[in-house]
Amino acid sequence: MTPDDLPVVQRLEALLYPDDAWSTEMFRSELADQAGTRHYVVAVAPPESSPPAAGATEEIVGYAGLAAAGGQGDVQTIGVRSDRRGRGIGAALLTALLDEAARRDCEVVFLEVRADNEAARKLYERFGFTEISVRKRYYQPSGVDAIVMCRQSTPPRKRTTGFGPVGGADE
Repeated sequence: MTPDDLPVVQRLEALLYPDDAWSTEMFRSELADQAGTRHYVVAVAPPESSPPAAGATEEIVGYAGLAAAGGQGDVQTIGVRSDRRGRGIGAALLTALLDEAARRDCEVVFLEVRADNEAARKLYERFGFTEISVRKRYYQPSGVDAIVMCRQSTPPRKRTTGFGPVGGADE
């Protein structure tokens, strides 16, 4: 995601999360630290017109963001345009975030999801996230609870050679 994407992302954010949409300034602040602790991506697809209009370009149909520092990642946001849901876009966005978390050596990744968003919860469970707590009335002004979920990275398996582990006293 770049600052040039923000007008479209902001419109999509307002449609998806009308009660608690992030402001353009919030997104700008997140993007300002992409080289440091943040990673934001967009999903693009060709317009769905048959046949595509002359000169039609790809359009943003989803976006996602990650905060990562100190071995911990936090999924900040994932949004997919409602008419494009159920096509694997959310899974692709989450995969991109988890790949980045691994690249940044995050041992654990957290997220909050609305308790009433069953589809998102199922997606996160498919990716190995488990519920660890509930934040009562987290989403405002609706008062919907947030389910806090966590995904631990799989520790690397120890390789063995001979009678001891690689890097052990036998080497």
